[in-house]
Amino acid sequence: MKLEQREIMEDLVELINKINYFKKLEPDPKSYNQFNLSLKMASYSELNLTIASLLKTSICALKDDPSSTGMDVLLLLEIALQMTNDEMELLDELYKVSSEMRKVSMKD
Repeated sequence: MKLEQREIMEDLVELINKINYFKKLEPDPKSYNQFNLSLKMASYSELNLTIASLLKTSICALKDDPSSTGMDVLLLLEIALQMTNDEMELLDELYKVSSEMRKVSMKD
């Protein structure tokens, strides 16, 4: 019986490896039992539009019937929040550099 179960498990693992399932989530090296998901975006403008769409959809769902959509809206808001952190920090830094460059060019 145990030998049959082992063979079934080996066949399952072989099938999974052969077809290359489980490609979307990458294990997070910094955190146990968490994963990273890569999303393809054409530009930062597209990223910003995607975030805005997530937020607008969440707002509309909460306006209609917050009791039945609360958990779904929470998930959308968490996704939008995760998408913005690093990029917005970079934009802040670029703005500072741009401001400094304007100050220098005005002095000349």
